[in-house]
Parts: sequence; structure tokens; C-alpha cells
Amino acid sequence: MATLVLPDETFHSSWLECAAEFDGAHRDGAGGEDWPLEDLRDPGSFRRFVAELHAEALPETARKPGYVPCTYLWLVDDETVIGSLAIRHELNDFLLNEGGHIGYSVRPSARRRGHAARALKNALPIARQLGISPVLVTCDEDNDASRATIEKNGGILEDIRHGKRRYWIPTA
Repeated sequence: MATLVLPDETFHSSWLECAAEFDGAHRDGAGGEDWPLEDLRDPGSFRRFVAELHAEALPETARKPGYVPCTYLWLVDDETVIGSLAIRHELNDFLLNEGGHIGYSVRPSARRRGHAARALKNALPIARQLGISPVLVTCDEDNDASRATIEKNGGILEDIRHGKRRYWIPTA
């Protein structure tokens, strides 16, 4: 069964395989937008990337404008990285309207097996420990799979903004 783990350099090969499977598509919850995939093939670069993901959870970490403290987690099943999840510690205007507290993605070959629903369920107590309750989770208006994932975890639809369905999920 897949579990959420902190990013770790021991998953280097598996993480690269997972990232490549997205074929350049956006990976919500993955972080590292400024890291080209080719650079991350180098073990030293990957080590720095993992350290950067860990540092993003710290309030004192310098970050680009519009970014908030964030806990990054990887979804791992039997030593294979099958996805990523981010818990954003606070909401700015963009996150309030479109991004939400939690974003996640599952590699294409592992979809439709309940991994996203379990990852979201397992992220809720972590969000609670971070003092976030309730959490806002969003999905594209036409993304039926993500909508089902959110609703399965108790998401209550507030509204639709900019093509995004906005759900609140209690963590307490």
C-alpha cells in the first residue's frame, strides 16, 4: 500500500522514472519548478533538490514572491515513487481562488487505483498538525477523478472560480 514519505535521495532513480512518465506535463504537488529534469539526473543536483524541498517547510526559508511555506511529500509504493503531494501552510490570493492548501499528482501508470484518495486521506492529519483546519482542495471543473477523490475525503463544495471547483475538508 502506498504511503506518504518525506523526499529522500534514496528514491533518485524511481523519482526520475516517475517524473519522466509525466512527459513534461505539470505535476501538482511536486515542487522544484526551477529544476530542469536533465539537471536532476546528477546525484549531487538531486541531493540539493531534496534539501530544497525540505527547506520549503520552514517559515524562514527565502522563497519567490507568491510562494508560501510548503511541506512536500512523495507517494511511495514498495520503494517506487508513484506521485507527489504538497501541503501549503497558508493561502495567498492565488491559492485561495485556485490552488488550495493541498495539491497532488499520481503518475499516469498508477492512476485509477485509489492512490490519490489514500494520499489525500493521509495528508489530512499532517495538515492538522500544521494547524490547518479546514483545508482547501481544488480541482479543474472537468476533472471527475479528482472531484471524486476530494468528495471521498469529505470535501464540501463551496463554489467554482476560474474553472476550479473549491472544496473544504475538515482536518479535526
